[in-house]
Amino acid sequence: MTADAGRLTQAVPPPAGAVKVKRSPASRLAGWVSGGAVRVFLIVVGLFWLVPTIGLLISSLRTPEDMNASGWWTVFSKPSQLTFASYTKLLENPDITNSLVNTVLITVPATVLVVVIGSLAGYAFAWMEFPGRDWWFLGVVGLLVVPVQVALIPIAGLFGTLGLFGTIFGVILFHVGFGLPFAVFLLRNFFAEIPRELLEAARLDGAGELRLFTRVVMPLGGPAIASLGIFQFLWVWNDMLVALVFTKSGTQPITVALQTQVRQFGNNIDVLAPGAFISMVVPLAVFFAFQRQFVSGVMAGAVK
Repeated sequence: MTADAGRLTQAVPPPAGAVKVKRSPASRLAGWVSGGAVRVFLIVVGLFWLVPTIGLLISSLRTPEDMNASGWWTVFSKPSQLTFASYTKLLENPDITNSLVNTVLITVPATVLVVVIGSLAGYAFAWMEFPGRDWWFLGVVGLLVVPVQVALIPIAGLFGTLGLFGTIFGVILFHVGFGLPFAVFLLRNFFAEIPRELLEAARLDGAGELRLFTRVVMPLGGPAIASLGIFQFLWVWNDMLVALVFTKSGTQPITVALQTQVRQFGNNIDVLAPGAFISMVVPLAVFFAFQRQFVSGVMAGAVK
């Protein structure tokens, strides 16, 4: 009986009023995009995008004679060309090593100060009541449109008067000043999405503003704070314009030191290649180390 019923069911045609659903072009395109072909394509594009990085890495592991004789891709047929002699010479160059230390001394405080001050200000603008709060926030947002180039000469004159021109502390202050508007804007909007009931419950339990900020707001704002830290770190580490204007010999970061090497020693490729790779690989390592938090912070608030 069961087999006969199955054959009878297959033989019955669909109802006369049934309408076959036709997929729209957008639906078919979305299905194709989510398929494996696009993933393979994106992987190929990603590998192609990494070709300059791979070329720089291989060039930093070759001698100047090999680099002058052939392209970096010849190392795949002659792997004996690879050597760490360029990195040894790099570590013996005091200008490069000092500039790496200066870069760390500039980037780490500038990132930490922007994250800490921006978090406190973002919380204040989001959940604390004080006179002119909205107008102050509009002023902070207005500072986002001020280009860095406009402030270089006035601030250089101010730092010269205060004795900060050419110092690492002066460069840190400049980066903090121009990083705070974006930090306050980003974190204020993120903190404002925290449910009010959660904060009121913490206040009923006796939590003050500082404890509320450190125990409730900071843990919930971790993704946004991590995203801000990555952005600020990359901006400061890769900066050359501000460092070129506000630093002098002895306080220059790696970007200015490499530019100086190009100007003075145009064929000093055995120092430039490993120096450029180290300058590039550090922010890449920071980004990949906090990639999960970065994606969470970017997507925060997109879906409620």
